[in-house]
Amino acid sequence: MRVELRTAPGCPNADTARQIVRECLDALGMNVPIIEKVGHYASPTVLIDGVDVMRSATGPLADDACRLDLPTSERVLDVLRRGEH
Repeated sequence: MRVELRTAPGCPNADTARQIVRECLDALGMNVPIIEKVGHYASPTVLIDGVDVMRSATGPLADDACRLDLPTSERVLDVLRRGEH
């Protein structure tokens, strides 16, 4: 399983998103590293096996934009559970 946290430089929500993802992984007993990428991303974006946890539609988000749909524990847990084998 691949877990990514993509943020724009100076994103004020990066720490919160990182904490949510870590808590969700811990709650499921998953020892998976969080791969962090800082660059021109809609921020913060959490991808699990390439799936944006906050979007059901496909397609890119605007670069360098603060997201209004911040990752939630419920959405992260849902996608993590779907990826468990």
